[in-house]
Amino acid sequence: MAYAKRNKELLTNHEKGKGDGTMQMISLEKELKENAYPGRGIVIGKSKNGKYAVTAYFIMGRSENSRNRVFVEDGEGIRTQAFDPSKLSDPSLIIYAPVRVLGNKTIVTNGDQTDTIYDLMDKQQTFEQALRTREFEPDAPNYTPRISGIMHIEEGQYNYAMSILKSNNGNPDACNRYTFSYTNPVAGEGHFIHTYQCDGNPLPSFEGEPKLVEIPDDMAAFTDMLWNSLNEDNKVSLFVRYIDIETGKYETTIVNKNK
Repeated sequence: MAYAKRNKELLTNHEKGKGDGTMQMISLEKELKENAYPGRGIVIGKSKNGKYAVTAYFIMGRSENSRNRVFVEDGEGIRTQAFDPSKLSDPSLIIYAPVRVLGNKTIVTNGDQTDTIYDLMDKQQTFEQALRTREFEPDAPNYTPRISGIMHIEEGQYNYAMSILKSNNGNPDACNRYTFSYTNPVAGEGHFIHTYQCDGNPLPSFEGEPKLVEIPDDMAAFTDMLWNSLNEDNKVSLFVRYIDIETGKYETTIVNKNK
């Protein structure tokens, strides 16, 4: 009976698409509002008018240590810092640079692998090669996945890739590595990847490929939608950037719950 029910669900989901194996675009607003704890999330895509390469990164927290953070600008990127330094108990997995820029590449991640990608790509290694030197976070029993994205803009051309490094179904003896590359992304489309399927103890890791979502032209509206859709108790900070694909110039918005 359970199998029949599951098969029916799979068929229904398939029918929601075009029936030819295409991925269904989901409502990012609905996805966030219905998940109290997706953890940390990365969105990358192209605006509907085709003009902008777009990325967003958010962090959430359940503990006082995780919630005691803000995003601050750091050169062309950002970093996390303690809102109240006196309450910072363990900086190891919460203080890092989520966004760094290396020439025409923008790196977005949920941990200090940003620096690994930056340093090794600066030495002519690839995104995948850099991430082969890293694994999921050592925060048993969650073993939080490391999620990463890279945006490459050159001479009016734009492509991006996303990665997740995760334990093998909670087994820390094995690391599963997945990379998803998007060449000549379609205007109005993006992909969303996050660390946890939902809240829980231990926290269940994200499964599957990045979710297909809509990317609008209006940066302010996109920022407001993301921030207002994140769980009020758990949300901490949000970063949004729109990069002009022709000129490379960008606009950044940072929203912090702690003020």
